[in-house]
Amino acid sequence: MKLGLLTAPFPDTPLGEVADWARSAGFEALEIACWPKASGASRRYAGTSHIDAANTSAAQAKDIAAELAGKGLTISGLGYYPNPLHPDQAHREAVIDHLKKVIVLASHVGVSLVNTFCGGDASKTVDANWETAQKVWPSIIAHAREHGVKLAFENCPMIFSYDEWPGGHNIAYSPYVWRRILEAWGGDVGMNFDPSHLVWQMIDKERFIREFGPHMQHVHAKDLMIDHDGLYERGILSAGIGWQVPRMPGLGDINWSTIFSGLYRAGYDGPVIIEHEDRRFEGSDDKVKRGFLLARDVLRPFVK
Repeated sequence: MKLGLLTAPFPDTPLGEVADWARSAGFEALEIACWPKASGASRRYAGTSHIDAANTSAAQAKDIAAELAGKGLTISGLGYYPNPLHPDQAHREAVIDHLKKVIVLASHVGVSLVNTFCGGDASKTVDANWETAQKVWPSIIAHAREHGVKLAFENCPMIFSYDEWPGGHNIAYSPYVWRRILEAWGGDVGMNFDPSHLVWQMIDKERFIREFGPHMQHVHAKDLMIDHDGLYERGILSAGIGWQVPRMPGLGDINWSTIFSGLYRAGYDGPVIIEHEDRRFEGSDDKVKRGFLLARDVLRPFVK
């Protein structure tokens, strides 16, 4: 395993500077955020463009990969987490177009993995969304296959705010859906596993790893704390709004010893990438770095 970080919390810092700091702090891998390069507001924890997929040539991509390798860092994958099943057709087409560009970029950088979301229409049932996914995803998967790239869906329901209520913006969050995904596309689609998303869903984390461990291509290390006062106030049918609190590893409810024990037993030996979504460590690059360093010290004993 290699311990690394997702570059998204450094939107205004050039990739080379992020890499220099990451290596000096003892990290070994980067998941590079590749949202479209644009100005204006973006979704929290999204919008960072450390490589401009639309305007980076194959030669430039190879130079970037060589520069990172020279710093002693590997690229765990390229990260772009939009909603390819968005109900607005124009929005859907735009994110799929960019996702295909990220896939091409990955092949130029020499990376075999692109991490993303399956997507979902929050107003539809899971089964109705699955019908849409079966129409939308085959052409994207074929595009990835043609470029020698595998896709990894993150197991996040994407229910954090009322604009994602009630069904969330990503259906690939439960065993019920993951069995379908793997049956349909298992040769081309794997999982980007984040155990924090199982906590508030009350899905057995150890059992989940036992069942799906062989299909995990990438791991996000993010913790989650349940605010029991918020849960009391809003109830479980609020789907975590108001009581699920993302934290840095070591500050939430996850027993990381148990998680890593399960991963090792499942034979996982890929990257472990810290995903930073902890408000306690926001506001400046220095605070973001403090969060990453705290998580590093918690996880380092398990990553060998």
